[in-house]
Amino acid sequence: MIAYVLPLADFVAPKIEYNELAPLLVVFGAACVGVLVEAFLPRSLRHLVQLAITVVAIVASGVLTGILMNDNKELIAAQGAISVDGPALFTWLTLLALTLISVLLFAERSVDGGLSAFAGQAAAVPGSEAEREGTAARIEHTEIFPLTLFAVGGMMLFAASNDLLVLFVALEVFSLPLYLLCGLARRRRLISQEAAMKYFLLGAFSSAFLLFGIALLYGYAGTMSLGGISDALASQTGGDTILLAGTGLIAVGLLFKVGAVPFHSWTPDVYQGAPTPVTGFMAACTKIAAFIGLMRVFYVALGGTRWDWAPMMWIVAILTMVIGSIVAITQTDVKRMLAYSSIAHAGFLLTAFVGLAQSGNGVHNGITSTQAVLFYLVSYGFATVGAFAVITLVRDAGGEATHLSRWAGLGKKSPLLAGIFAFFLLSFAGIPLTAGFTGKWAVFSAAWTGGAWPLVVVAVLSSLVAAFFYVRVIVLMFFSDLPADSPDVALPGWQTTSAVALGLAATVVLGLVPGPVLDLAARAGEFIR
Repeated sequence: MIAYVLPLADFVAPKIEYNELAPLLVVFGAACVGVLVEAFLPRSLRHLVQLAITVVAIVASGVLTGILMNDNKELIAAQGAISVDGPALFTWLTLLALTLISVLLFAERSVDGGLSAFAGQAAAVPGSEAEREGTAARIEHTEIFPLTLFAVGGMMLFAASNDLLVLFVALEVFSLPLYLLCGLARRRRLISQEAAMKYFLLGAFSSAFLLFGIALLYGYAGTMSLGGISDALASQTGGDTILLAGTGLIAVGLLFKVGAVPFHSWTPDVYQGAPTPVTGFMAACTKIAAFIGLMRVFYVALGGTRWDWAPMMWIVAILTMVIGSIVAITQTDVKRMLAYSSIAHAGFLLTAFVGLAQSGNGVHNGITSTQAVLFYLVSYGFATVGAFAVITLVRDAGGEATHLSRWAGLGKKSPLLAGIFAFFLLSFAGIPLTAGFTGKWAVFSAAWTGGAWPLVVVAVLSSLVAAFFYVRVIVLMFFSDLPADSPDVALPGWQTTSAVALGLAATVVLGLVPGPVLDLAARAGEFIR
């Protein structure tokens, strides 16, 4: 028998750009440290230590991201897997800012009798003796902090993914912690666990669609790189069936995370059942990461087949705006109303996305789709976190009073709180001198420049419908009689006060002086290939 010895191949170590990936590494590293803290530190010290680690990691990552933005870094790092470009860095900074505000809400203890909004023992059966003992012992669930860091790290990676496999991994990294966080409400635990189960099952279903789409696109292009798929589109002439099927399946997976119709059914139940601080975090940050990931895949990899997928996106955008605005009118729960509001906002964002107005596509001095979407996501995110922070303060004996009838006359009991919430609603409606008005003007302008003027007409009409249910809540708060059994307005701690103040300040500033953020979004440029 003759033995053959294969020649040794030269091993080439992968090149990892650690400086450019430092914001991601800091967040994931802090999340791992948080897991160790949870395992080894005494319970009495965990809350303070976890909060400190989380805040320091978010601030450090934000500073590193700001340095990269100032240096105008643009490269495809990690062997072509991660794009560190203008849109990615802008998204990272936005996600970190909104996460910092959300973490303050997570840490709030003053509102609910000195306890946070999260269950002390997630494994305890609702209503059981173990749960009662945990509540009596004032046990708190401090795992929420590393879970939040894993979630935001996954969102940052998702928004910067230049490879479909990395995109899928990032999707699971930020989705799994969110499934857990949605089921950790201290009060109304059954509805919270139901929300987590629905989100998990439907999320797994959409992930399967995304994975099948990735497999089909890999079969078509022979690569999972977004740039490689774009090159394959330019050079190949066959395999259109596989290409279209893969595009459709990937669209399903991404549109689910966006909350677009007809993949929106999870949104109202999850928003209502999840702990309200988690709802605010998820409503703002998940939409940001999902939209940037959607735009990166369809602009970079599938831009050459625009005329194939654009009609599908037109239909989805119209359905999302119309259904989100109309169904919101029928809601009697403030959290479900804001859930359908978020669906309508996803439709408004899709108008700019479908317009595909880019600097290299006939747009020279006007606003581009990427710039418009980035600004809209910032303005929507701060108002959303602030609005859900306000909801945590309106309470009765059963916890948060989220039924709209319980908000009647709130303006007479707490004019300041009701006025702040009304301002957030006016921003959602797109009233002038608010951030929402500038955001809608930006996305509608980009869509009109890109030739999607019929979508702009539908969007304007949907905005008029949406304004009705926002104004209805304002009228209910200020022009209705205060019932005898009206809910109380909790005295917030510095954490919730800071969250509401930051959300309000950002909404006011972006409405009055939007120029600096619009310019920053413009300097972010387009997605690199």
